Amino acid sequence: MKTRASKALGAAAGIAAIVASLPLAINAYADPAQEPTPVAPIPDPQGPGCDAFKTALPNWKGLADQQIGTVLASIPNISTFNSLISGQANPAVNIVPVLDNGPYVVFAPTNDAFAALEPGQLDAIKADPAALAKLDYYHVFLGLLGPDDVHGQRPSQEGTEVKVTGKGGDLKFNDTAKVVCGGIQANNARIYIIDSVLDPAQGPEPINPGATTSTSATTTTTTTSAQTPPPAPPGDQHMPAAG
Repeated sequence: MKTRASKALGAAAGIAAIVASLPLAINAYADPAQEPTPVAPIPDPQGPGCDAFKTALPNWKGLADQQIGTVLASIPNISTFNSLISGQANPAVNIVPVLDNGPYVVFAPTNDAFAALEPGQLDAIKADPAALAKLDYYHVFLGLLGPDDVHGQRPSQEGTEVKVTGKGGDLKFNDTAKVVCGGIQANNARIYIIDSVLDPAQGPEPINPGATTSTSATTTTTTTSAQTPPPAPPGDQHMPAAG
């Protein structure tokens, strides 16, 4: 009897030891549902003016979670460009709802770039909805490219092609404008602050001259406000002269 009792007690003790060890074994495996989701770091924008950009917007990393219209409106030294795309300069032309449905790469000239235009030229553009929409869309193309990948030549949303050369913080646009600070992230766009206004008349020759630019045709008729005529056809590329 004592032997049987000893065996029973020994078995019970063994089972208890196994049961006691189970929580430790279970806890040795992490619950995937409780693991934090890795968050990709926000890369630094690149360009000679990025220190000033970060000083003006200390929370610049938080822009990556915001719509592009909000981001463009928050950058102080591109306020003129923002007024041209948001209906402030001319209520008939507001392309922000289009941009908010990105992905887009946006080239945003500085306030100084617009101030350097010929006297009266900017006012003439503001007064002409077709010319304004044309200018706005020439500074935009479909994509989501950082400073090391944005180089190349492709159709803008206006239809005329735009060329980017260089890499990182040393970028040029149509061989004239230079990057001030580029690769600024919105949640649906990459923004490049540039030091000159891009003119479709100065755009490069198309890589495929016979190809049609359907990107522009579908966008401009549906993205500006209802009162805005579509941009002029690709043959008429010049900005309006000063009035």
